Amino acid sequence: MAAPKSPHAAAPLGEFLSKPPLVLARHRHLKWRALDPLEHVLMMLCGVCIAGFTSSVFLDVVTRTIGLPVLWLQLATTGFFAWGVFIGMAVATRRIDHLNLVEITKSIRGSKRTCIEVFNRTIMLLVALTMLVFGVQNFMNDLGSFRAPSLIPLATYTASVPVAGALIVMFCVEQLVNGLIKGFEGPEDADDFVGIVR
Repeated sequence: MAAPKSPHAAAPLGEFLSKPPLVLARHRHLKWRALDPLEHVLMMLCGVCIAGFTSSVFLDVVTRTIGLPVLWLQLATTGFFAWGVFIGMAVATRRIDHLNLVEITKSIRGSKRTCIEVFNRTIMLLVALTMLVFGVQNFMNDLGSFRAPSLIPLATYTASVPVAGALIVMFCVEQLVNGLIKGFEGPEDADDFVGIVR
């Protein structure tokens, strides 16, 4: 006889991947469901980076205060900060949480709205392509440079720039394609402060 399933039992992997808990339902019409698990993973990585950055700064201050500095903590702080900032930029682009013309454009309708949204995302796409191209060049240059005293390649830090650039390119294309097909206007446009309240 099988034991009854607990209502608190973990959801099957398929159900989890179909609707990851950290993915916002806001601006759903501009998102592809196939990228939802990626957004979820990026949000978790942002949390890890924030926790790691905060912990390493705290431990660095404490160990220096008691006269026993741990030098590698500065390296960890730099890594968590760099990856947190750039991964955060990418996930903010997917979630449309970044600083853009959302507040201005949400009151506009029709072709004027489409033009402004396309212009905004095209600028973001160009910046992301710049991050990707020059980030890869910088990464390749940093493969031969090492950070003392641990001799960690600087490329472990600078790799965050082209990775973020590639993710932002993908998310901008996703929003442009879906916006041009389905329109950029969504039900959340009627809500004031939707990003703050929900």
